[in-house]
Amino acid sequence: MAGPTSLAPTPSDIGGVAQPVFAVLPDPSRLFLDRAERFEALAPGHPLEAYLRFLGALSRAQHAIVAELPPAPAPDPDLLARAQDFAMPPLDRARTRMDDGVHAAFERLLDHAEAIPMPEPAAEAVRRLRDSGREGREAVLNDALDSAAGADALAEHVFAAAALQAHFARLAAALDVDRLQPVGLGVCPCCGGPPSVSLVVGWGPVHGVRYVSCALCGTLWNHVRVKCVACESTEKISYHALSEDGETLAGGAMVKAREDETPIKAETCDVCGLYVKIFHQHLQPSIDPVADDVASLGLDLKVREAGWARAGFNPYLLGY
Repeated sequence: MAGPTSLAPTPSDIGGVAQPVFAVLPDPSRLFLDRAERFEALAPGHPLEAYLRFLGALSRAQHAIVAELPPAPAPDPDLLARAQDFAMPPLDRARTRMDDGVHAAFERLLDHAEAIPMPEPAAEAVRRLRDSGREGREAVLNDALDSAAGADALAEHVFAAAALQAHFARLAAALDVDRLQPVGLGVCPCCGGPPSVSLVVGWGPVHGVRYVSCALCGTLWNHVRVKCVACESTEKISYHALSEDGETLAGGAMVKAREDETPIKAETCDVCGLYVKIFHQHLQPSIDPVADDVASLGLDLKVREAGWARAGFNPYLLGY
């Protein structure tokens, strides 16, 4: 995952520490293609190989529909002004209406999904979505936007979430990043969505700075290190990684000693009892916040066994 080209150093940065930008908007023309390539690179020999390959193909479908759909509509100036005045997300997911643009993205995604190799339950989900009509698909989209899905609709949820990611990434890319501001504890300043993971980036003047990634629109926002993403406490923060055999959870000095070999860790907070993964992308630039989150499911399982609950959200991990 390449960093934004706009983060070139300025004269005031030379000889000092650059002030990190608050937010970085997604680039839909590259976001899903880079993600697809990362899924494909992670898949060979992985315990979740079949699922990673499927998600790689789904990410390629997202990339295709971004290019096929008409340009995203310009943001409403009045809504943007209101959001600015009241510290609200300009693409407030809580107030999103399932308009023609959302439905077009979903229908195009289903068109591409028919060519993706997938297990029969997933193929049946595509057929059910096709047969359900606009009203039925809208119900699934609303559930996906609420980050909720019944056990009998997890497959449908994956396709709906993928369509929403493509739609919201296009909308987010059209915003003025300089007008984004904090809008709440641990939520995306662009759409109000939950975090997925956090990244320590390696982008030139902001090398080593942490950003949190939105699970919906793909926006990144700055969050200082050693500070809980969920409750913002700076106390009782710990870091954990899987042991070399992947069977146990390692922490403390052991994780520090293996820092270069363990770019994926869990940042746990004993104040709120939650955790968010932290990816050291500056050590491994190809890391993707969605793909590597799925591929590191084993870390989630061990951290949950140890008593912490996940604060980050990934629609592709529902049911795990």
